Amino acid sequence: MPADWIYLASQSPRRRQLLDQLGVRHELLLPRPHEDAEALEAVRPGEAPGVYVRRVTRAKLAAAVVRRRELGLAEAPILCADTTVAIDRQILGKPADAEDACRMLALLAGREHRVLTAVALDHAGATTLQVSASRVRFEPLSRAQIERYVASGEPMGKAGAYAIQSQAGAWVVRIAGSYSGIMGLPLHETAALLRPCGWDL
Repeated sequence: MPADWIYLASQSPRRRQLLDQLGVRHELLLPRPHEDAEALEAVRPGEAPGVYVRRVTRAKLAAAVVRRRELGLAEAPILCADTTVAIDRQILGKPADAEDACRMLALLAGREHRVLTAVALDHAGATTLQVSASRVRFEPLSRAQIERYVASGEPMGKAGAYAIQSQAGAWVVRIAGSYSGIMGLPLHETAALLRPCGWDL
C-alpha cells in the first residue's frame, strides 16, 4: 500500500518547509533526551567529505529506525538527511562557538566551496540514499561583515556557519547545483526516493 505520510528524523525547520513545498505530509521523529545525536556527526581522522556525509546520514537513519521501534510507533517510511560544507578536503560542520563561526566564514570568503547533502529513506526495512553535491562561491568578506553576521546568531547550528536563505545569501556570487540541497534537503533526490513509496511527485 502506498505511504500517505512519512516520519522526518530531523530538527531542521528548513527541511520541514521543503517537504511542505513537495506536499509531503510528515511527522517528526526526533532524538530522545538520552540519545547523543551530536556524537553521530563527529568526523573521523582523514575522512573525505563524501564518505562522511553518507556515513552520518546512514547512522542517523539507523538510530531513527530503532527509535520508532522502541517507541512502538506506527509503521511509515523514515526520511533523514545531513548536510556538510567542505573546502578542499576540510569538513566544516556546525561551529562550536562564535570564534569558530568566524574562522569558518573567513575560510569561505572569496572562495568556492562544496555543499554535500545526503538524504536517506527507510521503507519496509530497505534503505535508499542519494547525495546532492553543489558548489557555492562567496565574494570576499571583511572582518566586520563576518562579525556582524556571527553576532546575529544565524551561523550557529549550521554546517559551514551559514544559511543560504539568510542574509548570507547576499555574499553568494555563483551557485552550481541544487539550491534546496544547499538549504538542507535536495528536492530532486528526495522526490526520487519517495516515488517508489507511492508519492506522485
